[in-house]
Amino acid sequence: MTFHDIFKSSFLESVTEFSAIDTVIGMLFAVIVGLFIFMVYKKTFSGVMYSTGFAMTLIGLSLVTTLVIMAVTSNVVLSLGMVGALSIVRFRAAIKEPMEIVYLFWAIAGGIVIGAGMIPLAVIGSVIIGVILILFANRKLHDNPYILILNCQDEEAEEAAMQLVKEAAGRMVVKAKTVNTAGIELTVELRIKEASTAFVNRICEIKGISDASLVSYNGEYMS
Repeated sequence: MTFHDIFKSSFLESVTEFSAIDTVIGMLFAVIVGLFIFMVYKKTFSGVMYSTGFAMTLIGLSLVTTLVIMAVTSNVVLSLGMVGALSIVRFRAAIKEPMEIVYLFWAIAGGIVIGAGMIPLAVIGSVIIGVILILFANRKLHDNPYILILNCQDEEAEEAAMQLVKEAAGRMVVKAKTVNTAGIELTVELRIKEASTAFVNRICEIKGISDASLVSYNGEYMS
């Protein structure tokens, strides 16, 4: 048995099926689509803290998925082995925003389509998805909900405060009411008609109101 016979196998024969030009073109378009997803994510982000690491992951995910699909489509045996290898991978990163799932699947789908050789589909589909997300992600479809917490000394102060809340809010619902010897604590969910929150200052000026806190909810609590 010669040295050539030892390394003569289907593995070396499959190398002849490898196309450097196709690989470069596919990876180039994967970078372009990944950068486009990155820019759309940065443009439409409305969460509490912007994560640069997650944004860069979208580009890397497009590239890695494209590379894997290119390898899988060229060899049936490799595709079966890849399924087994990926089945043991466990991801522990927490998804903080629901929209992050959309971008993750977008990057994966783009890589799969490019790796399969359907580059026009990946480009056109990504443009359509990006335009839709940009048009609707930052568009205000409804008023932001607020939670108002009031500490009242007596019932008279409570009625005066609630009257001001009714005038300022488009819709309000009393979520909780606690009465004890120290006074009355109210928790009210409301939708503000306008962006101004000056009505909270007017509430604090009412005699018998010791404290008023307004909290906005947008995925995570923030004061």
